[in-house]
Amino acid sequence: MSDMTVREAGRKGGTKVREKYGSEFYKEIGRKGGTTTWETHGKEFYQKIGKKGGEKGGARVRELIEKGKQAGG
Repeated sequence: MSDMTVREAGRKGGTKVREKYGSEFYKEIGRKGGTTTWETHGKEFYQKIGKKGGEKGGARVRELIEKGKQAGG
C-alpha cells in the first residue's frame, strides 16, 4: 500500500469520475446541488455567502486595482 495524501486520493478519484462520466457530469451535479440549496435555504443564504466571499476577496481586488492604477499612471 502506498502512502497517499487525502488530497492526492481525491484528485485521483475525481480524475477517474471525469474519465468515466465526462465533465458535463460535474456541471449537472453542481446545478442540482445549487437548486437544492436554493430550495432549502433560500435567497438570503446566497446573499449572505456572497457577501462573505466579497468581503474576503474584495480587499485583494481593491489592492490589485490600486496597483494597476499606480502602474498605469
